[in-house]
Amino acid sequence: MKKTQLKGVLILLLTAMIWGSAFVTQSVGMESLQPFTFNGVRMLIGAAVLLPVILIRDAAFAQRNGAPMKEQKQETNRKALKRGTVMGLALCAASNCQQFAFLYSQPGKIAFITAFYMFFVPFFGLFIRKRVPWLTWLCVAAGCAGLYFLCVADAGFSGVNRGDVLTLLCAALFAVHILFTERVAADSDTVKLSCVQFAVCGAVSCGLMLVFETPSLPAMRECLFPLLYTGVMSCGVAYTLQVVGQKYTESTVASIILCAEAVFGVICSAIFLHETMTANETAGCVILFAAVVASQFSEKLNRGSREKRGER
Repeated sequence: MKKTQLKGVLILLLTAMIWGSAFVTQSVGMESLQPFTFNGVRMLIGAAVLLPVILIRDAAFAQRNGAPMKEQKQETNRKALKRGTVMGLALCAASNCQQFAFLYSQPGKIAFITAFYMFFVPFFGLFIRKRVPWLTWLCVAAGCAGLYFLCVADAGFSGVNRGDVLTLLCAALFAVHILFTERVAADSDTVKLSCVQFAVCGAVSCGLMLVFETPSLPAMRECLFPLLYTGVMSCGVAYTLQVVGQKYTESTVASIILCAEAVFGVICSAIFLHETMTANETAGCVILFAAVVASQFSEKLNRGSREKRGER
């Protein structure tokens, strides 16, 4: 089992904080733009932000190392292109399912159901023979309870609708994305991997936009801030941090940490939109953060029990 390290936890917490702060702007963006349009443009912005970083870094690398390292660079680029394409297709399916869900369901329910990737990650992991410690499963259950109090308990479920089904599918697809990211992150160039996945996701979404939607430049100008914030911060910065953080974090633990985006979303709403937190929301934040903290002990306990049994 991959060992979770503190730096990975901190990086993923920062990722969750950025995603949580971007959740409000993502919802606002849907008031002006259609789903494929919003997703396509913001993903291409994310790729554009990373491209200069890659070019500058590669130029510096070539200057330092010269021709002898050319083959290694080409191999790195091939890995990034192949793996980033798979990640981009998974991200495209997941993010567009979530974006369409805003047409049918409430943001609180969407946040709650999306975070069920916290359950799908260990569940899907069983099919690839990933061992999940019992305490991690307990943290998953506690995290789901915390998310319920945070996102649903006050308003309640007003009946299952098409948006809820789309969001549940989104959660399953995000789980696939998280598991694949864990598998490829350790020996990949994280910045190039992220850039390729955004370019693929953006290109596919824009293609669907041209077929099914009617994009409008005035609407894009009206939605400029949500597009820039979600493109630069949520995509360019946060998804890249996710890849970096998962180099040092086991996937199930990573999914528990990342779902803390719902907590940061509530906090940001309170700060920027002057919304007050209810007792249920406060309880949800406490339970969810407790699950995040407790998840850090699961691997230690699991390794200790395995050592007692004489296992490696």
